[in-house]
Amino acid sequence: MSSTAPAVRGRELSGHNRISTQALTSLAKAAAAQYLGVDAQDVRADWADDDGLLALSLITPVSIPPLNTVVVDPSRVEGIGGSIWDRTVRAKAAILATVTELSGSQLSRVDIRITGASISEGGRVK
Repeated sequence: MSSTAPAVRGRELSGHNRISTQALTSLAKAAAAQYLGVDAQDVRADWADDDGLLALSLITPVSIPPLNTVVVDPSRVEGIGGSIWDRTVRAKAAILATVTELSGSQLSRVDIRITGASISEGGRVK
């Protein structure tokens, strides 16, 4: 058997795997975009060390329905997941879980700063 074999029956091989900052950033931006209903290119992500764990800081707009439709049908706010505050709180937990699960990296927290609103004409925001 070759010494470069990826696995040896039940035994871990020495070495390490690394996920680049660029890959983690792309993952974080995609997760934020999914949960806040915006384009990933509109999300900025920065990383900081937090006592050995990663702290993620996101700067992003959030998707909202057109205000004239909310005036006519206030239930549209609940249909998209509630207020911007409620959606952001839920998104923080979902983004942390998604990035942790997909990357294997340990995040200490996710901070989100909402910088604007992106008007969403149709569909629901997850």
